[in-house]
Amino acid sequence: MGSKKKISVPAKLINGGVAGLVGVSCVFPIDLAKTRLQNQQGQGVYTGMRDCLVKTLRSEGFFGMYRGAAVNLTLVTPEKAIKLAANDFFRQLLSQDRKELTLMREMLAGCGAGACQVVVTSPMEMLKIQLQDAGRLAIHQQKVLGTDGPQAPFSQPPQERPYTTGTASAFKRRSATVIARDLLKTQGLVGLYKGLGVTLLRDVPFSIIYFPLFANINKLGQRHSEEKAPFFHSFVSGCVAGSVAAVAVTPLDVLKTRIQTLKKGLGEDTYNGIIDCARKIWAHEGPAAFMKGAGCRALVIAPLFGIAQGVYFIGIGEYILGYFH
Repeated sequence: MGSKKKISVPAKLINGGVAGLVGVSCVFPIDLAKTRLQNQQGQGVYTGMRDCLVKTLRSEGFFGMYRGAAVNLTLVTPEKAIKLAANDFFRQLLSQDRKELTLMREMLAGCGAGACQVVVTSPMEMLKIQLQDAGRLAIHQQKVLGTDGPQAPFSQPPQERPYTTGTASAFKRRSATVIARDLLKTQGLVGLYKGLGVTLLRDVPFSIIYFPLFANINKLGQRHSEEKAPFFHSFVSGCVAGSVAAVAVTPLDVLKTRIQTLKKGLGEDTYNGIIDCARKIWAHEGPAAFMKGAGCRALVIAPLFGIAQGVYFIGIGEYILGYFH
């Protein structure tokens, strides 16, 4: 076998950090809208992405749209680095005599990358979701407690649920540090990794779709096999592949969001595992509920992965390391 390009972990960390910081800063409000739309049950607080963003801006201010962003900005660097470096590693591992990978081997490499990244993704999303959904819960509580009408016929009465009592004004918004500390104290590391199984079910298929699709679209912009594609082509390739993969796994993302949300509003379902969650959503909200937030998710993932692949293929990390050396 010929010599292979070594995977530089520091360079991947820098690339992942730059791409993550830029991407998250640009699209986080849409991600917040996605989480809130996916979590609302029955007669929801929001009618769509635009309505959610407008109401959030009015009730919580500009920075309210960035609740939970600190968690993402902190952990997105290792997450992106692991995903991109793992895909590179598995692609090199599965290549033979520098021949082009078959589609099956590309999908296998993506599967490995998706499985590796959940080490960071699962706790990151767990904490982020609690912070993002806090505003929706406060409005939901106020809406329910402000009316005398009957509650929606969900599976459990409100009194059986911890976390669902009190007025909207008394609703406390805790920091990610406090939530993480409480989970570790009461449930151990398992509490922080709640929803790990469904996160794997979402991220592995996502990577199986995304990486081969990106590689094949990006290849169209390469004049020679050893040459990098232009930045704009890599960016567009990442956007297209990211949006397709994001929409494809949206039902799994809805399940993950519902399962990882610790606090439920008055009259809202609680779930005991993936099958129970899927069954209740289907029974109470119909099949369309599995595609909640699909548009938001595509708008988040497309630029996020477009920027990531653009930065990655430009090699900002390699350039910075080369400058200091």
